[in-house]
Amino acid sequence: MSRSSTFIFSWMCFGFAFLYIPIFVLIIFSFNNSAIISVWGGFSTRWYYELFQNEQIIEACLLSLKIAAISATFATILGTMAGIAVSQFQRFRGRLLFTGLLGAPLVMPEVITGLSLLLFFISLQELIGWPSSRGANTITIAHITFSMAYVAVIVQSRLTSMDKSLSEAAMDLGARPFQVLFDVTLPIIAPAMISGWLLSFTLSLDDLVIASFTAGAGASTLPMVIFSKIKLGVTPDINALATLIISIVGIGVFTAGYILHRQKSLTKIIR
Repeated sequence: MSRSSTFIFSWMCFGFAFLYIPIFVLIIFSFNNSAIISVWGGFSTRWYYELFQNEQIIEACLLSLKIAAISATFATILGTMAGIAVSQFQRFRGRLLFTGLLGAPLVMPEVITGLSLLLFFISLQELIGWPSSRGANTITIAHITFSMAYVAVIVQSRLTSMDKSLSEAAMDLGARPFQVLFDVTLPIIAPAMISGWLLSFTLSLDDLVIASFTAGAGASTLPMVIFSKIKLGVTPDINALATLIISIVGIGVFTAGYILHRQKSLTKIIR
């Protein structure tokens, strides 16, 4: 192995260690019997039991999962439509403005996005009386607003690399545009849509800033509850909660990777 390869490999190992060793330490200390988070007191699962007895965390977790699932679904639908419009229709009035507005949430600071959405909901409440109060619905709308931009970028990149001769051949054979969309285009970009849904779900589940601006009394998401607990001092049950989240996300990532790998294998076989 050359010196340059050894240097690159060493830095790669350092990078992975920097990212993942803290996570492994967190997982290990989630089985700590001690009430002090930094002192090992023996192996125990007591904090998992206490976690499932904590009604505040359970309610916040269920609310976050509900908001993430709904927002990811609608963001995938709207983002897919936006991505198809930008990539398939090269010329239409306002395309440049539409593309700029679509990409704005990607570079906009979350504080600005959250504040603007808060002012928007307050203005709507004064004008039409909706929403009557801020809560899960306003958080969901806010998450859809910024998540659909990520889905649109993923779908657009997949459509750009798609072989357009497939859709053209289908239309030459008599298929209508909507039939081509549902029978040819959507199955091809399905892996990108799945990736966009998973990314939107993760972004929604992880969001703290925007949810803090758009949430009201009685609507605290899981990141908001964790942040409030950290301000008072980290307790070992937070390690248990983080371990469960890491496990769920890891299973989702491996499942999505398997689906994408299988889709690529089937595409190569067909070709």
